[in-house]
This record gives sequence, structure tokens and C-alpha cells, in this order.
Amino acid sequence: MKKYIISIINSFLLLTLLLGCQKYLDVVPDNVATIDNAFAMRAQAEKFLYTCYSYMPRDANGHENPAFSGADEIWRRPNSAGEMWNIARGMQNIVNPFGNGYWNNMFRALRDCNIFLENINRVPDIEESERNRWIAEVKVLKAYYHFYLVRMYGPIPMVKVNLPIDATTEMVRVHRDPVDSCFNYMVQLLDEAAIDNNLPDEIVDPSRYGRITTPIALSLKAKILVTAASPLFNGNTDQAALRNLDGTQLFNQEVSLKKWQDAAEACREAIEISEANGIELYYFQGNVAQGTLSDTIRTQLSIRNSLAQRWNGEVIWANTQSQSDALQLLANIGGLNPAYGDNVSSSQALGPPLKIVEMFYSKNGVPINEDKSWDYAGRYGLKRATEKDKLYVRTSYTTANLHFDREPRFYADLAFDGGVWYGQGRYDDKKPDDLFYLMAKSKQLHGQGDPTFGIVTGYLIKKIIHYQNVEGHVREYSVNPYPWPIIRLADLYLMYAEALNEAEGPVADVFTYVDRVRERAGLLPVAESWDTHSTRPDKYTTINGMREIIQQERMIELAFEGHRFWDLRRWKLAVQTLNAPIRSWDLIQESAEAYYRPKVIWNQTFSNRDYFWPISENNVTVNPNLVQNLGW
Repeated sequence: MKKYIISIINSFLLLTLLLGCQKYLDVVPDNVATIDNAFAMRAQAEKFLYTCYSYMPRDANGHENPAFSGADEIWRRPNSAGEMWNIARGMQNIVNPFGNGYWNNMFRALRDCNIFLENINRVPDIEESERNRWIAEVKVLKAYYHFYLVRMYGPIPMVKVNLPIDATTEMVRVHRDPVDSCFNYMVQLLDEAAIDNNLPDEIVDPSRYGRITTPIALSLKAKILVTAASPLFNGNTDQAALRNLDGTQLFNQEVSLKKWQDAAEACREAIEISEANGIELYYFQGNVAQGTLSDTIRTQLSIRNSLAQRWNGEVIWANTQSQSDALQLLANIGGLNPAYGDNVSSSQALGPPLKIVEMFYSKNGVPINEDKSWDYAGRYGLKRATEKDKLYVRTSYTTANLHFDREPRFYADLAFDGGVWYGQGRYDDKKPDDLFYLMAKSKQLHGQGDPTFGIVTGYLIKKIIHYQNVEGHVREYSVNPYPWPIIRLADLYLMYAEALNEAEGPVADVFTYVDRVRERAGLLPVAESWDTHSTRPDKYTTINGMREIIQQERMIELAFEGHRFWDLRRWKLAVQTLNAPIRSWDLIQESAEAYYRPKVIWNQTFSNRDYFWPISENNVTVNPNLVQNLGW
């Protein structure tokens, strides 16, 4: 039987060293697998199917996911581990590139997907409908793994089929494919997967949650086409010089409006199939032990649980290979319950900088620097909380003006000095003085003990921590884990609004889908908010103005979910946004007057070369056809 190389990436590295198939867990009794016994019967083939799923990136890993700490949304302590944070600090290199593991793992994943597709028809004891479903699932995974690589590296060598064991040196020296060809191939795979209704519309068996469905396939297609239509990949003249050795240009040089039109249509189709199968924006319906919740807390729980409630009705695709428990511990605050002091096991290793805190709207649903009635110039001044603030800020607590009169997502997502933290074992919002709150100044319970321990910026990410996690005695902390959502309906709504605005301008449906997201967040529609409260009341009437609104809406709604890192790049805004200082409060101070002074903790830099990661220098050396990304 024909054998295949262990990995296409190993071919890039070693050229003529072509290896046989690797072992697969429990495929044969002696644990030495061959293609023959891997596909001898349905049970073995199903194990190989799960192998294809096993390469899903660990998105909920705070150390490995570049979208958590590779940009500016989440900052870490100086002594923190995690190679992706080195990308945020401008330390990327070509000798041993950070994130190179993704290059290796994704090409291995594509190898195994190809082995599956090339051999599944040999399995004798499987129903044809199930065989077709598995084929469709693996095609979706194959599209996703290509997509992951293209977002990181730009044009890549597509892996449509595996190279044979007797491949010549020249065959192994693959070229990068033009970026449009990469996107077209991903879409082709997804279209093939969705044809003839081979995929189920929903998963009923909880043991199979996370398996590919039609809404997942069409939503991924929408995301891929929105990315392809975005400035980084659509007429990017900054990449004009990136060419293969034969002169093939790898980036198109003309902006195509049709790409936005295709993306809008794909988003519309994905929304229709998702809604038809019961996927809808999540609204918290339950009551807690102490009784009915106020509208304020209920809105916050709707926002928080759209991410942190496992398998809630808004999630289109969640990554079962990546649970959130370790991430929650990494972000957790020790001793939220004063009864246990700092005995609770936690890290407090993640914190959003001031620029992210200021990104959230005012309570009027417009940017704080546009709100006619919000004191932007005085945002770093001090204010003492009153009775009316009791569900947001501890009554009589003195904190920054920046923490008052903000939108519900601000209070749902962020924990700050004096800010109320609903849940974590204490739920009675009728007794706000009993609710937990953060005390983050030096020598307070949650303050920074020294630069290598404690709160990082003065803020914590409440959103990713499940509200029913509970602290106990002596380092006990019970975590409610959830599989990390890759796509949820709010993301799809905002992608549709973005694509439609670019294709047709601010037409009615653009507002319809943005306003649905805003309504769940407790905000008025865009037009009403800007007409009434903004210093730029006509902003939403133009393509450019509505683009700004949609982009900020995405940054807020999807904050801390791994989207900002990629969105800033595809919009080509990273070179502006990631060249601003990273600031925190002056965390070593004890008094409010001294603490609430912005302090630069890192001068971040970003250049055009950083939009794409470098290919390992060794790969380029042994395969001269694999041209390096510009600037590296």
C-alpha cells in the first residue's frame, strides 16, 4: 500500500527525509499503526477522525494563544511565561520564531486530514450517510487549519494532497500559493462539505458537542470571506514585493468590492441557517438562590454568560479541545472573598491596559471622547461613589471618574478598584453592601505586593471567569469550565454588518444587526445614541463613519475572546493601534490621589513586517522556494 510522509512540514525542514506514518493511539494491539489497520473497520476509522479534531488549537490557553497576549488587549507581569507575550513586546525573530509550533502542528493536521480523506472510502462497515458526514467534517477542519496558517503567515503552500514517499527533492521544495488561491481553496472545501446536506444542522447528543454542523461550516465560510475581503488581503500594496522566485505575485494589488459582496452573502446565509436551528443571542433567564435579579445585574449576566456559560444558545462553534479552567485560574483574583484573605489559589497574571478600559462606551452608548455629557478631560480625576452607583461601584468608595457612567459591558467585563463583582458565591444584589468588590491599591487585599506578583494594570478580566465559581477555605477555588467559543452569533451579526456596510454603505440591515447586539448589551440603537449624545451626530450616515462604529462595536462586544488580535491585523490598523504606550495605574501607591496616575509600563512598537510572522530561517534555508515574508 502507498505510504505517506509523516508531515509536509518535515519535508520543508529535511527535504529528502521522508518518513512513514506515525503511531495512533489504540489503533492496533501492538500500537504500531499502518494505514491498513487504521481504516480496516469503522471503529478504527472513527479514532482517526478524532485525531483530525485533536489538532484544534488550544484557544483557551493563556500562554499559547497569540490572540490573548500577543497584542495589546491583555498585558502580563514582567516575569510571566508565555512566548506569545514576546510577540507583543516586539521580540519576534526568524531564527527561532515565536509561534513556530503552529506552523508545525497545522501542517501535521493537514497531513492527517488528507490521510483520512484518501482512505475513508476503504472502510467496509460504515453507512454511506455517516461516511459522507465524516468526509464533510474533515473538509471543514482542513479549511480551518489552512485559515489558521494564512492569518499568521499570509500565503502558504496549500496541502491539497500529501506527497508520496518517493517524492523527488524538487517536488518537496514547494512554493507558496497566492493568497487568493488559498482563500478560494478554503471556500471550495467548505462548499463541498455543505453540499447535499451531509452535515447535521445541530448536535443533539451532548457527548458529541463540538462536532462540525452546517451552521459551523457556513459561519466559518463567512469568517474566511470577511477576512479575504479585508484590507490586509484585499489589494494590499504594502505586500507588492512578496513574490515567488518565478515572479508569481502572492498578494492581489487591486481592491475588489465583490469580495465584500460575497462575504456579506455568506454571512447572511450563515445567519439564516443558524437562526433556523435555534441559535439566538443569549439572555440570562435564571434566578439565583436569593431571588429575582435587578435588570442591571441580569444585563451583566447576559453579557458575561454569552461567553462563559457552556453550550449556551448563542454559541455556534466551541472548541472542545480547549477548556477554560486553566485560563480562569490564570485570570482569577485571589481573596475576592475577604473571609479567606489571599489564601485562594490564583494568578492575577492577566490585565487589560488603560487603552482597553477607555475603549468601552459611556452609558449613552457612544465613545467616551465623543459623549457630549461625559467628562473625558477629567476621566483620571477622583469621585466618591453614591447610593445610585451601588451595583457598579462600592458605596462611599473613592475611585477614578473613568469608572462611572459607563456602558453595561464595561461593568460586565472588567473588575477595577472599588468595582462590584457579582457572583463568585455571593449573589444577593438586594444587599449590595454584601457583594464582593475589588480593593486594588497597594497594601489592600487585591493590590500589587511587588512587580512580580499581584494585579498587573489595575484591572482584571471578569468576563472570562464564570460567575458561579466559588472561593472556599485555604486555597480552594471551584471552577465552572466551558469549551472556548470560536464563533458565536454576535460575532456573525457584526461580520454581516461590516461586510454589508463595505459592499453597500450604511443600509438598513447594517443597523439592524449592530443594534441587535447593542440591545442585548443594554444600549440604545446606533442612530438614537449618536443623534442624541455624540459630538459627531452624522458619523453613522457614511461608510467611513459606520466602519468606525462597527469596528469599535466588535472590539467591545468580543473583548477578551481572541478577536482583537486578528481584527486589528485584517483591518491594517495594527500599525497605528499597536504603536501606543501600554499604561496602567501607579500600582505601588496607597492613596487614591497617588494611585490614579497613568503610568507607562511598556512602549509597544509595531511595523508593517509584523502583520505576518516570519517563517523559520531554517525552513527557508533548506527550501529556497519558500520565500520569506517581507521585512524578516
